[in-house]
Amino acid sequence: MLDTEPTSAPTSPSVDSTAPLDKLSWLELSTYLDAHGLVAGVDEVGRGALFGPVVAATVVLPADALPKLMAAKIKDSKKLSASRRTQLAQQIGVLALDWKIGYASTAEIDKLNILQATLLAMKRAVLKLKVQPTICLVDGNQLVKDLLIPQQTIVKGDERSLNIAAASIMAKVWRDDLVLRLASKYPMYDLEHNKGYGSQRHLLALQQYGPSPLHRLSFRPCQLK
Repeated sequence: MLDTEPTSAPTSPSVDSTAPLDKLSWLELSTYLDAHGLVAGVDEVGRGALFGPVVAATVVLPADALPKLMAAKIKDSKKLSASRRTQLAQQIGVLALDWKIGYASTAEIDKLNILQATLLAMKRAVLKLKVQPTICLVDGNQLVKDLLIPQQTIVKGDERSLNIAAASIMAKVWRDDLVLRLASKYPMYDLEHNKGYGSQRHLLALQQYGPSPLHRLSFRPCQLK
């Protein structure tokens, strides 16, 4: 496994998610309120799926977007309905100074392992930004290797950072749209309902038909004998 420590960018220690929080304790309104420069949030989706790429997004929000997204009740993408995610994604796309998607393919997942592929997708998203952030807030506890921008990991970041929550939504909407487009090519796996995750119908289809070229062969349910 590759070393995930940064090689040339200064970092801050990870933020512990056990600290008491209230409804207004978004990090951009407290810890980073007086930060000089722009904050980017980075998050991924699809890490636990059996099918398709792992997808990351990065979002850079201006200060005046934060109260608007709070008023819109932004939260972790997994806690929103599909229609609400789509609405918020449209709003984020308008409000953001910049946002980008990066992904790692199933072949890269099988070659690198899912953790390293996830970090690669995050790095690709950040490197696409045309607006350079001062710091990247990365969801989870793993730093992105060789990213020449200061980083800070945020455990449960999609519940604590508006930028990370926005990235979570953009990544989820983009990946779901991709899987839905692929579903017609592989109808036997019920992808339109499970989005590539291991539902019962998906697992039964794997047993009956075997994996497709876009299944993750390094994941045990796809390793059929």
